[in-house]
Amino acid sequence: MNPAFDDIRPYNDPEAVAALRRVAAHPVAAQISRYLFPELPETALSDILNGVTGVDDFQHKVMDPAVRRILETTTTAFSYAGTEDLPEGCHLFLSDHRDIVLDPAITQEVLVQCNLPTTEICVGDNLLSDPLVEDLIRSNRMVKVKRGISGRELYDALATLSIYIRESITTGRSSVWLAQRQGRTKDGRDGTEEALIKMLGMSGTADFAETYKALRIVPLSISYELEPCDLLKARETLIKESGVKYVKQPGEDLHSILTGIRQPKGRVHLQFGKALTDAEIDTIAALPRPERAKALCALLDERIDAGYRLWDTNYIARDILDGNEAHAEHYSPASKAQFLAYMEHQLASVAGQGLDPDALRDRFLRIYANPVREE
Repeated sequence: MNPAFDDIRPYNDPEAVAALRRVAAHPVAAQISRYLFPELPETALSDILNGVTGVDDFQHKVMDPAVRRILETTTTAFSYAGTEDLPEGCHLFLSDHRDIVLDPAITQEVLVQCNLPTTEICVGDNLLSDPLVEDLIRSNRMVKVKRGISGRELYDALATLSIYIRESITTGRSSVWLAQRQGRTKDGRDGTEEALIKMLGMSGTADFAETYKALRIVPLSISYELEPCDLLKARETLIKESGVKYVKQPGEDLHSILTGIRQPKGRVHLQFGKALTDAEIDTIAALPRPERAKALCALLDERIDAGYRLWDTNYIARDILDGNEAHAEHYSPASKAQFLAYMEHQLASVAGQGLDPDALRDRFLRIYANPVREE
């Protein structure tokens, strides 16, 4: 593999073996083991990690059972659809983004269940400040996306990432999972960033259609009945809207990861959308050059939105904000009372932190209400 990729590529088998030995020796391994394997001694995870022979072995022995346990203990139902329509070969899976770890992890679990190859996963390097987290996720086929840089350094990093993604797909080495935007959706509004589309095109040719057809883009939509980290997102949104610069605290990303994993999620659905066709890309390529990236974003947004499953929580929040019962056919009085109790419990956990409770409640509700599109 090109040495230029060494800083961003996932660990290879020998590197993963060494990294996972380090994880096995870490004091937190026993805590993780108690959560993942409660019926086994607390040394179970360390014992497994010390015997792992490579990346595939790690995914099979640790990641698969870990994701299954998360789904079993934090969801009331899990479903997926659309895998039967996936074309053969490698793809760029472009997904909405609600949880740092679970969105791609659940995607991998579904691919495993369907006997399909798993993907490499693009993750921001802001999550790698903790060596333990870096060892775990780079052993799990993570591609590092560099953030917090600018100028020529940023351009070079984006160009390298673009080349890496394209090479992974076009050579048949691996499919790639990539979020449609930088960072999780904080307000319930999904949208593909033009900058991301342009990054993907940096490694292509002057021919727009040829450049994007080669990526074989498959839209993904993941929908949670109870939004992971809903309170943390509402709080962050409110602080940013107040005009105060939001500065993440040390360990905040790790806290978000653990909160998202442990928090109840209700029902969860993953929808594999219809792959973008050559004809659709040809139509966009025929547009004036300045309009192409925006049109490609619009097509992806339409496809991802169509696959997003609305739950009773979305309709309840929409009606509460609008002060009516326009969507009452989608929920029961009991489910509304249950959601209200859940919301008040979440909000009460940050009472006394100097946040306007009414404003915080509004931002919390909008996370759930905004996905409801009016006809």
